[in-house]
Amino acid sequence: MKLHFRQATNVYRKTFPFVLLRIGVGIALGVATVLYFGAVLWIGHRFLEAGTFSGWIAAIGLLVAVGLFVWGWRLVSRYVLYLVKAAHIAVIAHVVDTGEVPSNQLQYGKAQVTDRFAEASALFAIDQVVKAVVKQFNSGVVSVSKLKKLIRLVGKAIAIAASYIDEAIIAHLFITDDDNPWQSARDGIVLYGKNWKPVLGSTLLIVLGSYVAAFVVLLSLTPIASVLGGRSPTVESIGWVVVGELGLTVYTGFLKPWVKTVVITTFLVESRGQTPDSETEARIAARSERFQDLVEKADDDMSVDQSRQATERATPEAGL
Repeated sequence: MKLHFRQATNVYRKTFPFVLLRIGVGIALGVATVLYFGAVLWIGHRFLEAGTFSGWIAAIGLLVAVGLFVWGWRLVSRYVLYLVKAAHIAVIAHVVDTGEVPSNQLQYGKAQVTDRFAEASALFAIDQVVKAVVKQFNSGVVSVSKLKKLIRLVGKAIAIAASYIDEAIIAHLFITDDDNPWQSARDGIVLYGKNWKPVLGSTLLIVLGSYVAAFVVLLSLTPIASVLGGRSPTVESIGWVVVGELGLTVYTGFLKPWVKTVVITTFLVESRGQTPDSETEARIAARSERFQDLVEKADDDMSVDQSRQATERATPEAGL
């Protein structure tokens, strides 16, 4: 199994503006969350203190506020965080494919996503189907491979690996000239089926390695809480919250984007110059029932495109 860590790290360094953007968006959302719940609790406290609300009404109001927050978070995750992630994937794919960095990579990534997908929900829908197919395929091939004992030890690592591999297949969409995104996704999955051993193997290795790195980072930050612990239990509790937040920021802000870059780079390099074949497609179809959904959507989009092209060719003739 060939690892592409050096090349991926170089790509990660070149696309670091997107890493900083994602961290900035995460911090902004974190501040917004604190302000939102701070306002909700303050308003609830004032009404309770004034006797305007009873305890039950306040509890119901809090549940409604939490429900609105969850709804808003899902909306922001799909239409902001997901688009930022997709734009980053597009730039990574471009750098791996061409070796060049766009002059304005933030604008380039945004343009790639908006040009290829009319709506964010379309890209999100493709990603969900791809992720389901990858999970089913991985479970099928691993269950009969030599990795079976390893998978028993790492537990849910294969499901986590699928969340990175689906991003690699989305990256394939950005380096193809096909106007049918479902067809590109199908071809990407078939190419993954031809290269699943090096891609899945390196993904599992790097995911487990990132867990170890995150644990080491967390341990290195614990002296902060220990120093504060001598002051008071309250200050010590705040210290542990700070340690947890710093550790989570390092893991989600820096380690996860690097892991994603490694997986995308590995997949694109290993599949370079290859073409989908019917034998691999049949093998995937036998292991994943969701793959047929992808095939049908690709065929439906192809039929729509062919009908539109036929109409455009016939229109000038009709006017003669």
